[in-house]
Amino acid sequence: MSTISFNELFFSKVRDFLDIYLEKQCSRSPHTIKAYRDSLTIFRRYVFERGLSIKKFRFDDCSRDFVLGFLEYLREKGNEKSTCNQRLAAIKAYLWYVADSDVSRQTIALAVSHVPFLRESDKKREVLSEDCLKAILVAPADNRVGIRDKTMLIVLYDSAVRLSELLNLKISDVNLNSATPYLRIRGKGDKERIVSITDKTVKHLKRYIAMYHEEAAAKTDFLFYTVIRGRADAMSPGNMERIINKYANAVRKDHPDLPRKVHPHMFRRTRATDLYRSDIELELVSRILGHASTQTTRIYALPSLEMMKNAMDKSSAAPEPEEPLWPEDETELAKLFGLR
Repeated sequence: MSTISFNELFFSKVRDFLDIYLEKQCSRSPHTIKAYRDSLTIFRRYVFERGLSIKKFRFDDCSRDFVLGFLEYLREKGNEKSTCNQRLAAIKAYLWYVADSDVSRQTIALAVSHVPFLRESDKKREVLSEDCLKAILVAPADNRVGIRDKTMLIVLYDSAVRLSELLNLKISDVNLNSATPYLRIRGKGDKERIVSITDKTVKHLKRYIAMYHEEAAAKTDFLFYTVIRGRADAMSPGNMERIINKYANAVRKDHPDLPRKVHPHMFRRTRATDLYRSDIELELVSRILGHASTQTTRIYALPSLEMMKNAMDKSSAAPEPEEPLWPEDETELAKLFGLR
């Protein structure tokens, strides 16, 4: 029985793909790399459950039918179609990376590339109503913890940043003394952008910074942080999600229209939708959000009922009477036809 060489093994190039290619050569964000790592890890579990060891599963074993079976496996586990597509995209990207350096793997990469993504039905992307948003923002108590929580919620909404961008903010990224106060955001792909903030947000940030970044406070560069065993570090996404749902649940009784689960991205989506409904150009909204294309921003362009009513009223309005194009004078009309 012939032995399998290391380079034949499907997972032999994963470390190079994640830690060298994606991180150092492509400068992908830690979030993106984690998503790819998670996808390939789950694929490895599927391989193992099919009775194939990581020491024996070869590139040649990764057929189109095998990957189709992986998608069925994910669906049976209750994964959303969007999650299945994310896992599939990671496998395709990995195989093309391998094929670029080894032409003998191109046939496999091509076959798997033809595995179709699952068609996703258009799902309603929930936003917070004005009343619900206000209720959540005023819910925190006026004490030390409440001031921190309120400031985070306000900045999350006002700047329309992603959760990871909020939690990675440093004190040096906050400029409150400029004529136009702003935050310096490091987004996907380590791209920087400047996002202005309102005067009200500035007031909340000044009060928070005076309290949490005074000389006696914990020493850290992170704007928002938690202290565990005497050490200050960036707040975790899970902690932020718990804070949001703490206040959402506190106001839910008086606001039955509040979505069943309120998550951080809902603040970004709500702010983007509010900007669009305030007649802000889609291109500018796209820049604020840090999107590479306005096509991505269009999912936030949800028209309000008032906007739709105005559009329908305009389309059904009686047309203005038009002036006749032809002159009444027969001689002038003849000249228009080139006659005398």
